[in-house]
Amino acid sequence: MCHSSGYSLFVPLLSVNVDHVCTLRQARKGMEPNPVHAAAQAEQGGADGITVHLREDRRHIQDADVRALKQHVCTRLHLEMAATKDMVGFAMAIQPATAMLVPERRQELTTEGGLDAAGQIQWLSEVVKMLSGVGIPVSLFIDADRKQIDAAKKVGASICELHTGPWAHAVQAQGGQLLGTQSDMELATLMMAAHHTRELGMQLNAGHALNVANVAPVARLPQLHELHIGHSIVSRSIFVGMKEAVREMKSAMQENYT
Repeated sequence: MCHSSGYSLFVPLLSVNVDHVCTLRQARKGMEPNPVHAAAQAEQGGADGITVHLREDRRHIQDADVRALKQHVCTRLHLEMAATKDMVGFAMAIQPATAMLVPERRQELTTEGGLDAAGQIQWLSEVVKMLSGVGIPVSLFIDADRKQIDAAKKVGASICELHTGPWAHAVQAQGGQLLGTQSDMELATLMMAAHHTRELGMQLNAGHALNVANVAPVARLPQLHELHIGHSIVSRSIFVGMKEAVREMKSAMQENYT
């Protein structure tokens, strides 16, 4: 059964990445835990969308998982993907709510930085044209850098997802304190990038390394539309369940932090 999730106009949407549900499953190459069940629980907890990253090495999410999620997700299914011909073909067949272009290296544990859109204008323009040509909005996961935002606009992307990893790492380096020299600098950088993204008429999303302790300042970026958060929610769900983990995150997104 599908459950709708209302949201405040002053709080961004939350899309929950369920990749790491499959990280646990793939440890034994079995049938559980099932990402479709996890997605349903996330939606019941208030998730406004579900996100998956189908990696080239298929380390967690598998092709069949994406197809099953497409059939069963009641909100919106977002597909993170490398900008390759194979993945473009897969996305065109699946028709996700958005195709989110991300950098990808086989050796990395997780995505380490934003996509270098400025360094591959021609190819990304072709990829965006193919995807948008069949009605799939395209998002670029990029660093909070003016040059990269300009490049995202140039290649035709309609959405910028700002990489929030540097902010999260700055907070961690300060012992979890939200206010400090490093975090203030990273938040100012995100603020500048947010303003520039909206000035160019693109939708503003953000994500990476966010958790209930560091999410509030990011959730207050001007005209932020959606956050994509996965690892910390899946980790928390081990102890309290997916529905409650999502509820806790949505509550943290609304908290004051000063």
